[in-house]
Amino acid sequence: MNTPLGKGIFLVATPSLRDPNFRQTVVLLCEYGTEGALGVVVNRPTEMNITEVLPQVPILEGQSHMVFSGGPVQQNHLLVLYKTPEGPENTHHVFDGVYLGGNMEILEEIVKNPFSPDNFRAFMGYSGWAPGQLEAEMETGSWLTLPADSSFMFDREHTRLWGDILRSLGNQYEMYGDMPVDPNMN
Repeated sequence: MNTPLGKGIFLVATPSLRDPNFRQTVVLLCEYGTEGALGVVVNRPTEMNITEVLPQVPILEGQSHMVFSGGPVQQNHLLVLYKTPEGPENTHHVFDGVYLGGNMEILEEIVKNPFSPDNFRAFMGYSGWAPGQLEAEMETGSWLTLPADSSFMFDREHTRLWGDILRSLGNQYEMYGDMPVDPNMN
């Protein structure tokens, strides 16, 4: 696909992208403009549980939400994506009912809601690009772009996301859908 760069799109690493920070990743672009771009990798779960990262938030006790590695920038900084019909205060709208923030009070409210306790994803770190950097990577063929879909982030198996998206793009990419992270293991 060739969706124009902008917030609310997925950057899908092409099979030829070798950078270990982004190999076989799907990045949700959350901000994009003349200042550069910011996104989070949505398919790299860590082995950390949300309660390990936020032990001071009692309502999270017993939650089994994994924390994702959002990218190589500020890996000690927590960002949260929320899926909710109305945007919580102090969050940034990304696309169709998906908001980005880091406010713990908002997270507590989402978890308290019996109808939406699974409608958040926590990320340690983010992915960032200086002005012109992402455009240069696009020119070298590092990324495919397509409109973001919240079901990919909140309802699907994250470790298979990259392959599932490639298979959905048709014959040109579907053969890469089961490609191992390390091609030497093929």
